[in-house]
Amino acid sequence: MLYELVAIVRPGSLQEVREIARNAGAHVLRSGGVVRGYTNWGTFRLPKTMKKHQAKYTEGHHFIMRFDSSASAQAGVHRTLHLDPRMIRFSIVKLGNKLEEIKDVEGKVEWNNNKSIYDMI
Repeated sequence: MLYELVAIVRPGSLQEVREIARNAGAHVLRSGGVVRGYTNWGTFRLPKTMKKHQAKYTEGHHFIMRFDSSASAQAGVHRTLHLDPRMIRFSIVKLGNKLEEIKDVEGKVEWNNNKSIYDMI
């Protein structure tokens, strides 16, 4: 099954973000899965102040990881990220489970700077 992890890490060093992404990817690989790719979107202002582990955050470092794995491996990644105090928010979305649905999905997720928010609505 193909999954996409969208994660927001507390702002700080890029090394922390790399370590979290590397740990999540290592968990997938240990479980027999495949990491298709990582995309670093950088630091953005959050839509509202978020509170996590008794701290308030107005900015977060965003990254995306696409991976193929079993449902139990995905649950393990979820468990690992949930316990990490450096994480602000994350979401794991299933993109598909049939080969016809996922064969053309790339590992990188590009940020579309050409369109404004008004064009998308």
